[in-house]
Amino acid sequence: MGRKVTVATCALNQWALDFEGNLQRILKSESGAAGALWLGPGLPVAGYGCWDHYYESDTLLHSFQVLAALLESPVTQDIICDVGMPVMHRNVRYNCRVIFLNRKILLIRPKMALANEGNYRELRWFTPWSRSRHTEEYLLPRMIQDLTKQETAPFGDAVLATWDTCIGSEICEELWTPHSPHIDMGLDGVEIITNASGSHHVLRKANTRVDLVTMATSKNGGIYLLANQKGCDGDRLYYDGCAMIAMNGSVFAQGSQFSLDDVEVLTATLDLEDVRSYRAEISSRNLAASRASPYPRVKVDFALSCHEDLLAPVSEPIEWKYHSPEEEISLGPACWLWDFLRRSQQGGFLLPLSGGVDSAATACLVYSMCCQVCKSVRSGNQEVLADVRTIVNQISYTPQDPRDLCGRILTTCYMASKNSSQETCTRARELAQQIGSHHISLNIDPAVKAVTGIFSLVTGKSPLFAAHGGSSRENLALQNVQARIRMVLAYLFAQLSLWSRGIRGGLLVLGSANVDESLLGYLTKYDCSSADINPIGGISKTDLRAFVQFCIERFQLTALQSIVSAPATAELEPLADGQVSQTDEEDMGMTYAELSVYGKLRKVAKMGPYSMFCKLLGMWRHVCTPRQVADKVKWFFTKHSMNRHKMTTLTPAYHAENYSPEDNRFDLRPFLYNTSWPWQFRCIENQVNPAEMFLSPCLVSVEET
Repeated sequence: MGRKVTVATCALNQWALDFEGNLQRILKSESGAAGALWLGPGLPVAGYGCWDHYYESDTLLHSFQVLAALLESPVTQDIICDVGMPVMHRNVRYNCRVIFLNRKILLIRPKMALANEGNYRELRWFTPWSRSRHTEEYLLPRMIQDLTKQETAPFGDAVLATWDTCIGSEICEELWTPHSPHIDMGLDGVEIITNASGSHHVLRKANTRVDLVTMATSKNGGIYLLANQKGCDGDRLYYDGCAMIAMNGSVFAQGSQFSLDDVEVLTATLDLEDVRSYRAEISSRNLAASRASPYPRVKVDFALSCHEDLLAPVSEPIEWKYHSPEEEISLGPACWLWDFLRRSQQGGFLLPLSGGVDSAATACLVYSMCCQVCKSVRSGNQEVLADVRTIVNQISYTPQDPRDLCGRILTTCYMASKNSSQETCTRARELAQQIGSHHISLNIDPAVKAVTGIFSLVTGKSPLFAAHGGSSRENLALQNVQARIRMVLAYLFAQLSLWSRGIRGGLLVLGSANVDESLLGYLTKYDCSSADINPIGGISKTDLRAFVQFCIERFQLTALQSIVSAPATAELEPLADGQVSQTDEEDMGMTYAELSVYGKLRKVAKMGPYSMFCKLLGMWRHVCTPRQVADKVKWFFTKHSMNRHKMTTLTPAYHAENYSPEDNRFDLRPFLYNTSWPWQFRCIENQVNPAEMFLSPCLVSVEET
């Protein structure tokens, strides 16, 4: 009897409600699977990000229609296929895996632990299956009955018993729970575990997924297949692939984390005897296994191995290759931008390029996207080539040089005012030249003068900048007028600049407000941070600076050197002797390094003002006095709560940090606060003097800690 099995998993770039495209990508991946077991990612039939569309009966109907097409396809013959879709059982909606073989539904396995934190709301649409090791009969829809000649199929928590092995399924979030199903399944003799995921990219997260899988197979032995969604599913998240196959604590196949390929298939040939011998010497595991409660077994008249496999080569273990955070930034948002561009059917991007780090980093992401597109076309990806030709509206165009492609799809625009310095203008122009973007320079002063002139005509009063004797209210209003006019002009040029050049289509406007500025609300509502999409909106200023430094070396963009070394400034106030008189950190009253700390403690560590003060007393004891810590915490919460309303209008941004402040999407907090925080701040004040008595810090900068 054979013992070597070839298994396949994949990463698919599915799209919510794109049933036709989703079906074709599933079929393509199954046709590329060389094994007898194929695993798809989480909910690939409808697309994971359907969200409230899961309530619609259409979504259920079309999912079963796609399932019928999969059952009928010759591509799925002689393969145990594990595909995900929503299923209604007894008027309850479940997130399910439908496992089938040769036009027969073997098992419908509902998800038992739903993802319901952070970006996930599965409990809003689905109910977890709570009956462990229990199955019921599910009455199949008539369209499926006609194909399978079955009236019912098993529905519930069970495993598959083939002639040569036993296969169990756990779904996405179940791997992350304290007591994952793979533990009990492995103890009950299941040798192959499949996991279909819809796991999104967050900076520095990939190692967590890899550790969970390798640890699962290290403690209990066995083969583990992880499939994952990839690409932009129509929302702020980017699903980063990383499909993998592991056995006995080692990785045998690694999928790419960032790729423009819509379909990626991984296969590995593994020896079941390696699982059995590995488990044989783990005494503690075997003692637990002898007491394990059995799972219902669905008998499958099929073998994954073949009789004569003695000489069949087996896969060798590999070492997982991780990207640095800077590489993750250069690749993840770039792939996300590509999906948005091709699926929105626009002609490119328009980016207000200020000469600062944030807009420069955004420009570099578009350039990185162009590099990825050219690389993909060179490798023979016909889908990417077809998409490029559609975007630039040239059926014979083949992108080879990223600069040339960037010139066709990216328009950068420097919008000067009398408050702009020559240095930022030069930096923007030089960067545009190096990446090849179509660059526009214009002056907004006539528009600003016209708008403020209307106000003066109506009221008889002319506001002044503080530098010219005006009040703080006048000063802020005059800054905001400039910022908002830039947004209006950005959309005007996005709609008509291609028209003015005799080119069809419009442009998507890119925003470039980083996550730290959004957290504090250091942006003008409806200024040029208000855009169609924002690829850096979930990335900290610290990481953006590191990314820009990375681009200097990776892409030889020397223009970035002067940008990264210059102080961040909005350039909305009058110059002093031709020099910038305004800096971001001075305006904010805190550094970007401090902002990142506040953001993580507020959101990730779930701290209010008092808890944050107590935490920072210890963290910054060698940096600040207790009085300074108290003042910093109070200033942050005052400014954050004053500007929280701005989060309601944030441009949809690539999600890269777990302290993103986007309201009603990821950060479900109010936007109207008592900004004086009287009770909380009084609790802080009560602790300042006692703390001063015990702490005598040695003052250094926060950036050094």
